[in-house]
Amino acid sequence: MQDTKQSAETRAQQDAEQGAQDPRGAGEVIEHFVDGRRHGGSERSAPVYNPATGQVAKQVLLASAEEVATAVEAAEAALRGWRATSLAKRTAIMFKVENIIRERTPELAEIVTAEHGKVLSDAAGEIARGLENVQFCTGLMHHLKGEHLEQAATGVDVHQIRQPVGVVACITPFNFPAMVPLWMITTAIAAGNTVVLKPSERDPSASVWIAEAFAEAGLPPGVLNVVHGDKVAVDELLTNPLVKAVSFVGSTPIAQYIYETAAAHGKRVQALGGAKNHMVVMPDADLDGAADAAVSAAYGSAGERCMAISVVVAVGDTADPLIERITERVGKLTIGPGTDPASEMGPLITPQALERVNGYVTGAEAEGATVVVDGTKQEFEGDGFFTGVSLIDHVKPGMKVYDEEIFGPVLSVVRVGSYDEAVRLINSNQFANGTAVFTRDGKTAREYQFDIEVGMVGINVPIPVPIGAFSFGGWKKSLFGDTHMYGPESFNFYTRRKLVTTRWPEPSESQINLGFPTH
Repeated sequence: MQDTKQSAETRAQQDAEQGAQDPRGAGEVIEHFVDGRRHGGSERSAPVYNPATGQVAKQVLLASAEEVATAVEAAEAALRGWRATSLAKRTAIMFKVENIIRERTPELAEIVTAEHGKVLSDAAGEIARGLENVQFCTGLMHHLKGEHLEQAATGVDVHQIRQPVGVVACITPFNFPAMVPLWMITTAIAAGNTVVLKPSERDPSASVWIAEAFAEAGLPPGVLNVVHGDKVAVDELLTNPLVKAVSFVGSTPIAQYIYETAAAHGKRVQALGGAKNHMVVMPDADLDGAADAAVSAAYGSAGERCMAISVVVAVGDTADPLIERITERVGKLTIGPGTDPASEMGPLITPQALERVNGYVTGAEAEGATVVVDGTKQEFEGDGFFTGVSLIDHVKPGMKVYDEEIFGPVLSVVRVGSYDEAVRLINSNQFANGTAVFTRDGKTAREYQFDIEVGMVGINVPIPVPIGAFSFGGWKKSLFGDTHMYGPESFNFYTRRKLVTTRWPEPSESQINLGFPTH
């Protein structure tokens, strides 16, 4: 099994060194997309794995600071023409993009599965959720409306308009390589901005595919550019003076770095960070339904979701019967390649992710927890980055398995004596992305949504990701900045308000007045 093979970390290092020496050395090369066409030429590259086989399938080019600057300049050159484009034409492009992506969802899903590892149905699901924002943006004529006030003073009218902020940088994570880019770039483009998208270098092909779909739909060259890269590329986007706003989704330490660095350079920033999502199960809950929800929300997409349930908070005497039901269900899960229709969960994305996630499980017992189901001991054929699902009981704050974001198929159970204790536990956590409560009592549900200090709340819904007409984002260290992702708040982020005061006096009314205007 995994421990009989060479170290995953060592393998990754060797693969990276190979790519750095020869960008064309292993399989297909994923190029940048700048000013309407693909661009190569980067001196550095990184491996892109097929997580189901553990083999390097492609190489992705890593942009230098100069290459990123070129993409930013292309976006700046396209800005004036794009912001002057009629809203009717922008809307037409949004409709065309939606149709292209919807018709070719199986093709895009295969790309996502090949590089991320998630099962095809999950890949298609994330594309569908991304399309919700495209649909929302087709109403941009409504979303970009201003306000007008007639006769604010004698003969004076005032109106407020929304205008694009300019060139924006969108930095997206590996876990949703299609959905999160569509959350960001669609609103930014609809609002009249131009975009430089920097996707995760772990699964970058989906972003290039989406950029080419936009081009096919009629988006002018330079409006949407894709550059691949690492910290070198990110830092150029955070400091380049032509970039006016930065949108990011990723881990909390990086989100904080993105926020502080970009803000220090005068940019508008929204940076969504990590999570530790709790699901409270009350004594009156339907335990079979709660067990189904916990398994689905904890282990779907191999737990590589910022909205995954990673902690079940069992109130009163619910823990033992709930654990029994969860254990029964996880034993029936089918884990395998994402392309296999029988698979319910695929591999983790990289060898480093595999070692890190397994480390939390193997270290939990030494911290005083009880490993009920040890997924690290499940055996798989081949060299893929597979691990089984894990269930850990008697978890408490202060344990690494509780305090840190694992981002893998590991579910912890914390036992508490009362509703109030559950609320105190969750409200004291540094993360506040999402939470859920399972109960049959309306009063408890209403109190929970009132008491809990978390940005997104589910009541008998384990993963409360808002539909496209609302916005996504948490509180505390799950969000740096003031605005949430996609939906109405996203249009606020990607536009600036401009106030225009108008007066058309008769020439005879003109006079000098050094006082402060009051009417």
